[in-house]
Amino acid sequence: MVYTFDLKKKIILITGGYGYLGKAITESLLFHKATVYVLGRNEVKFDVAFENNEFHSQLFFVNCDISDSDSISFAFKKIFEKEGKIDVIINNAFYSKGQSPELMTDNEWEIGIDGTLNSVFKSIRNIIPYFKESNGGKIINVSSMYGIVAPQFDVYNDFPEFLNPPHYGAAKAGVIHMTKYYASYLGKYNIKVNAVSPGPFPSNNVQKVTGFIKALESKTCLNTVGKPEDLAGAFVFLASDASNYITGQNIIVDGGWTSK
Repeated sequence: MVYTFDLKKKIILITGGYGYLGKAITESLLFHKATVYVLGRNEVKFDVAFENNEFHSQLFFVNCDISDSDSISFAFKKIFEKEGKIDVIINNAFYSKGQSPELMTDNEWEIGIDGTLNSVFKSIRNIIPYFKESNGGKIINVSSMYGIVAPQFDVYNDFPEFLNPPHYGAAKAGVIHMTKYYASYLGKYNIKVNAVSPGPFPSNNVQKVTGFIKALESKTCLNTVGKPEDLAGAFVFLASDASNYITGQNIIVDGGWTSK
């Protein structure tokens, strides 16, 4: 029997695994018995996020700055030397700056592209040697519904503070294409590369703005915004043996936003 969703004995790395969505993904991976390394810059935030977690023997923090190739390389090397293998990398973290479609500076644009697209490339490039040595592995990139469709700007008419910036969608579209590119390139090494594209998953603070939430809900087929736990299953699936014949795909978890 193949225990398709059992992640026991799998070593999984996730960047930004203590954030609003990252925490739910991490907890679901732990529940399915994975050993999870959360890569990030702030160990205090990690400790606070998981202070009541029951899976401490499976959960570890490794300092890693996704803007810095040397930092990424050092983190991967440290984990591989300790565990003897890496099975899955989830490229979840990003950073950005700037918002205005008309007033965005060159520097803001470059920071957004670097933190959303270039950082994923750096992670993929640095994980390849370890997956080759292990005769396989899985790369899961986080894109967005805005990597597939442009924003419906009427949603933001009364809430300009939440306007999605132009470099975000451009970079997330790049993540989807890079996923397909590396799936094609790495398939012969038994390395699978897939993406997950979340839809509207507003943070707890944003959810306090009920008018904006209603506007978001109206654009989905399910008439509701997503909860972090709604997203986690896609990552468990792609990390598990259930997805062993899947590569180059983008799983959209958006309540039907991109279908409407």
